[in-house]
Amino acid sequence: MRRAYVGRSDSMVKTGEGEQGFWPSYADMMSAVALILFFLMLLSYISNMITGNSLKDTEAQLDVTRQSLLQKEKDLNDLERVLSVTIKEVDDAKAELEQLSSDLADTQETLAEKEEDLQQKERDLAAQDKLLADQEAKLAEQQILIGEQEEYMRAASRELLEVRGQMETIVGLRAAILKQIVDSVGQIMGDASKARINENGNISLSDGVLFDLNSHDIKAEAYPTLDRLIDVFAQLLSDPENLQYVDSIVIAGHTDNTGTEEINQNLSTLRANAVLNYLMGHDNGKLDPYAAYFSAAGYGWNRPIADNNTAEGQAQNRRIEISIILKDDSVMDIVQNYLNIEVPESVERNGGAIE
Repeated sequence: MRRAYVGRSDSMVKTGEGEQGFWPSYADMMSAVALILFFLMLLSYISNMITGNSLKDTEAQLDVTRQSLLQKEKDLNDLERVLSVTIKEVDDAKAELEQLSSDLADTQETLAEKEEDLQQKERDLAAQDKLLADQEAKLAEQQILIGEQEEYMRAASRELLEVRGQMETIVGLRAAILKQIVDSVGQIMGDASKARINENGNISLSDGVLFDLNSHDIKAEAYPTLDRLIDVFAQLLSDPENLQYVDSIVIAGHTDNTGTEEINQNLSTLRANAVLNYLMGHDNGKLDPYAAYFSAAGYGWNRPIADNNTAEGQAQNRRIEISIILKDDSVMDIVQNYLNIEVPESVERNGGAIE
């Protein structure tokens, strides 16, 4: 039989058998447990409510975060695209920079070469300036030299004209006498072909004018011709101005190739001497004062002036030649007078040449 609970529920009740009772404590304990469970359930509910609200907030926050992440992912994708473009641009810029660096290096190398070339040109220009200065100085000297040489040339020209005049006088004198002799013979003989001036400048008289064939006796009809020669030579030699240029007058005999050489040599000599003897022994010895200027020579057939294989050539080769030989000393004196012109020192220094 259960005993009634008296007093506190948590007090120990003793039975008649002397045992302590536990049921009231159990009820209290269950009540406490129930209360605890209630509180726990309440707390769980409250916690669920709080957790639910928190979860909603968290979900909302998570959604916001998700949206933010999506936006950031989008932004990141955009950034990656921009970064990719930027990287490409950077690569392009780097490549361009490398090209520019290479171009710069080439440009610097070219510039260095141009600077070296410019320096070389400056050195060359300096050398050219120095050369120009030297040339200008030399030009000034040359101008002075040219002035001196021009004066020398003027003096030389004057002297040369004088020399030329003197030479022309000599040549003209000889030519005038030869022409006078030829003209006189032509007038006397009535045949101008009997006397002519050879290419060597000597008078050639045909042997037929003076001699018969193979004879050295002068024909009588030749006397007027030889008398005229005496007058011409006397007129020539009596003038001191002419005499200073005359060295000798040679009477030379020539034959063709008919006969032996000995005969022709002898005949030519006899004919030359016959003419000379006539000139010296006639007209009252008019040429005696000038006998020293005359000589005779025979050359046989050794000096032909035409072809001995023809009759015409043989006729030309049979001749008496009169040569008026001028003094070499006279000509040399004229030349020496020209050479004695005072030469400026600058001309001598340059060997007489005008640069």
